[in-house]
Amino acid sequence: MSEPVSPTETEPTRDEAPEPRRREPVFNLPPVVLAVIGICAAVYLLQQYVLNETQQMTLLYDGAFIPVLYTGQYGFDWFLFTRPFTYAFMHGGFAHIAINMIWLAAFGSPLANRLGALRFAVFYAVTGLAAVALFWALHPYGEAPLVGASGAISGMMGAAARYGFRVDRSSGSAAFAGEPLPIASVLRSRGVMTFLGVWMVINLATGLLGFAPGIDGQIAWEAHIGGFVAGFFGLRFFDRPQAAA
Repeated sequence: MSEPVSPTETEPTRDEAPEPRRREPVFNLPPVVLAVIGICAAVYLLQQYVLNETQQMTLLYDGAFIPVLYTGQYGFDWFLFTRPFTYAFMHGGFAHIAINMIWLAAFGSPLANRLGALRFAVFYAVTGLAAVALFWALHPYGEAPLVGASGAISGMMGAAARYGFRVDRSSGSAAFAGEPLPIASVLRSRGVMTFLGVWMVINLATGLLGFAPGIDGQIAWEAHIGGFVAGFFGLRFFDRPQAAA
């Protein structure tokens, strides 16, 4: 009489089903970048669809950077301390905010993953401040309000150049990789210098010639240069120490 055989001996061996591959989210943006985009979008929607014309002008005067207010001949108000920062969350039209937010997502995301939320927020504020500082130095009596995040975003481009645009995706969140390159190495990199040359030409062309399709008002190329220089030369003050391999 044959002995009973266990099911494990009669059933063929089957390979375990492979685990389903984890799908990356379509919008894999760091929370701090999403927060900046959200604030910019909220301010834009407030301007366009909530405030009346008088309220819009009040917000523009109190929130935008107006160089002539800093010459000392218009007296003091508390917004003098906040305008150099709040202007970077305001935009002049749909094309203006759309283009800036796309660039912010592209360059801000890997930088935020590299620096961390707090350092990134301070970087955004400092490069935005550097942008208006150069703009004011060149146009101290300018009366046109300056708005837009492009000065701070230019700072992010300057930082990206110091990393040689190297991105590490091994952790699942893209971040700029390696130590910041010495300035001499950046200047010897053909790819980086080509990008920076094209970026510079576009800025000068749009600013000096006034050519910016879909964007009302003149492009403040001076602010872009100010932000870029601050991000390029000041990156090491914000970069987090990397763990040794």
